[in-house]
Amino acid sequence: MDKFSVLKQYFGYEQFRQGQEKIIDAILGGRDALGVMPTGAGKSVCFQVPAMLLRGVTVVISPLISLMRDQVTALSECGIPSAYINTAMTEKEYNWTREKIKRGRVKLIYVAPERLMTRDFLSICKRIEISLVAVDEAHCVSQWGQDFRPSYLKIKDFVELLDKRPVVCAFTATATPRVRQDIEKLLCLENPETALTSFDRENLYFEIVKPKDKRIAVRRYLDLYTGRSGIIYCSSRKCVDELCEYLESEKYSVTKYHAGMSKGLRLENQELFKYNKKQIIVATNAFGMGIDKPDVSFVIHFNMPGDLESYYQEAGRAGRDGRKADCILLYGGNDVRIQQYFINHPEENDELSDEEKEKLKLLRKQKLSQMVAYCEGEACLRQYILSYFGEKSERCSNCSVCTGVLTSVDITLPAQKIFSCIKRLGEKEDAVTVRDVLKGKITPYIEENGFGELSTFGIMNDTAESVIDEYISYFISVGYVAVGKSGGLSLNKCCKGILRGEKAVRRLSDRPQKRTDVKTDVMLLVKLKKLRREFARKASLPDFIVFTDVTISAMARIKPKTVTELEALPGVSRSKIQKYGAAFLKEINRHCSEKS
Repeated sequence: MDKFSVLKQYFGYEQFRQGQEKIIDAILGGRDALGVMPTGAGKSVCFQVPAMLLRGVTVVISPLISLMRDQVTALSECGIPSAYINTAMTEKEYNWTREKIKRGRVKLIYVAPERLMTRDFLSICKRIEISLVAVDEAHCVSQWGQDFRPSYLKIKDFVELLDKRPVVCAFTATATPRVRQDIEKLLCLENPETALTSFDRENLYFEIVKPKDKRIAVRRYLDLYTGRSGIIYCSSRKCVDELCEYLESEKYSVTKYHAGMSKGLRLENQELFKYNKKQIIVATNAFGMGIDKPDVSFVIHFNMPGDLESYYQEAGRAGRDGRKADCILLYGGNDVRIQQYFINHPEENDELSDEEKEKLKLLRKQKLSQMVAYCEGEACLRQYILSYFGEKSERCSNCSVCTGVLTSVDITLPAQKIFSCIKRLGEKEDAVTVRDVLKGKITPYIEENGFGELSTFGIMNDTAESVIDEYISYFISVGYVAVGKSGGLSLNKCCKGILRGEKAVRRLSDRPQKRTDVKTDVMLLVKLKKLRREFARKASLPDFIVFTDVTISAMARIKPKTVTELEALPGVSRSKIQKYGAAFLKEINRHCSEKS
């Protein structure tokens, strides 16, 4: 059996995607590898195909329990013997899995990095031949990545303890050049074959929205996405709770997920979303890394994340099946203050020295500035993201800037008020003081310095604080206002003409648009989805494990009449032909007969 036979028999595809074959050939040739590939590009296939061709066992190091379970379930459906080991297993399950591994009945073992150096797992590894170690979400090894996990630093120690060094491969979806260097160095990759496929996800539409009321904006979008599966990300647990409660009161099919919930409730809600019993999940960034749900058709960020890596990774959970999907970011000035608070009040991490903590704090401030520039800029959104990751591109014609969803709005008057206030404060006070003076707030600092006597005191008392913050962030991002080392705001030369009324200031605004996919033979599609759900419910599987939406849509469009025609469709493996082929062909043929 060769790599193409494995790809077709177990995964149902005729050809490899960009970058996959290069990595697979390197691994089969005994060479380490690094794959930097966007979400949905098929990173898992890069180590799953070699796992079936190599003589020994492949150990897959994965950070999340939910990902392990989903991967093993999907592999079992494809006929690939695999298992996972994690802390959520009962003693009985663990003993059963351990025996399966010892008897050579497993080709892939998924394990969390925290379990690698335990005595029991090392004992298991000493009894088997390990041909390949695959590190998923490899950016977690770098302090400069957005999801640093100290346990990833132990991976190289684990490899060194094995009797014979296996091939080591690492994969990530979001990594700047600096993080890629860390991955190679800290995992001790030896002359790795590197596949850097484009970060561009052409099926994703990006949009920045600056609404007056975010809740109303969310409802407008959800009404456009009726019947579709989506994620709404919030920056805090409190925001998740409040937004979920609000949407439930408005009768939306919604559940929630954050680290403040019990483990059992988190798992229950995640399953409701995964099995399409709830259309929407409202969550913090604790949800999603490795969530293998391909039919998510929209991701809405209720709050701006703190860096572009996090945003692109979270937004990239939409459209994993290759179909068109929307990534909407609701942006407001208060978002910046929230992220600044997180930077100034980080979670305790005893693994880092004080010097490293200060470096990390400075790095996060830089990343936040780049994130704000993305939200406030007027350039192509996709072009900005790709440039951040070191990739050149043209304007995309698939974002809110390029498609003309954004309209230009005159903001000269608020600009004059804010600039005048900064000037009268001596161009040395920070954004909070500027905002408080404009709002007419009486604080000890304002009283002490006599700022209440200024002509600009209270001239924006009818404007929300978050809106003023948003204006100030915008003026900083486009260069009208500069921020000094101590945080004081000062005006650039270009502001003189604006204050004199000689120059106008305009800013892009927005409106939501409905974006739909073209479907073929809707009635057959409905019937096939119903049949898929029946199989999934009987086996307690998510619908997409039986067949993905892409495969079901292909069936409805092409209408295969024979096993050979069905097997030619993407995602139809030999194992799935045996389990489901006859029933789906019968449904298709029945539909065609009724239609004729």
